[in-house]
Amino acid sequence: MIELTLELAEQAVRAAQAKARALGSPMTITVVDEAGRLVLSARGDGTGFFTPETSRAKAVAAAAFRKSTTELGELANKGSAFWRTVPVILEGQALPTPGGAPLVRGGRVVGGIGCGGGTGEQDQECADAGAAAIKG
Repeated sequence: MIELTLELAEQAVRAAQAKARALGSPMTITVVDEAGRLVLSARGDGTGFFTPETSRAKAVAAAAFRKSTTELGELANKGSAFWRTVPVILEGQALPTPGGAPLVRGGRVVGGIGCGGGTGEQDQECADAGAAAIKG
């Protein structure tokens, strides 16, 4: 059963956008469900042309691995064989770099939110704000 509604996705996006405004950074925000299917993407004014793709790949990674992409990036930097092959196997669909967070409802990961357009730290702050807005 899909528990991530459009209404929840909109709530998460609004919270991430508010954080981006507070940081003064243009931001593209993408929300996917637990299977990595697109629910909502909002390309921020002034963001790079590739931010919809990178924000989605961060959201997919956060949903699939049930961790923030900052944590995933730290694992990837350790250089294990698994993390060396993930980009090849998944053909760029999951990006373990800062800016993604799992979306949790009722103790269960129901999707992911990914942000792109700022620094990695700014992207992660916005994704975390979006995730916090719907945590239940």
